[in-house]
Amino acid sequence: MKTSLGESVGGTRLIEQLPDPNIKRWSIRRKAAVVAAVRSGGITIEEACRVYQLSVEEFLFWQRAFEAHGLAGLRVTRIQQYRESRSAQLLPLPVAQAEG
Repeated sequence: MKTSLGESVGGTRLIEQLPDPNIKRWSIRRKAAVVAAVRSGGITIEEACRVYQLSVEEFLFWQRAFEAHGLAGLRVTRIQQYRESRSAQLLPLPVAQAEG
């Protein structure tokens, strides 16, 4: 169900559900609204990235963070913590050195 930003989705215009395209400060709810619009098929990833001047990688990070941690995953203060905990899981365990 692809629509233009002005078309109706469930009786409410999609443009009224999404943040202003000129947004300068992204709250977790604004990020979640864009992720939800893409997930529901209201707009494509390409449209969202073009309208909001996002990279595909940034949008996909928002989507993964939301899926893994919900709204809390979209908090800027949490992003580094989630990245660090994932990075720590990927690091090899230290190997004991033999005394020589």
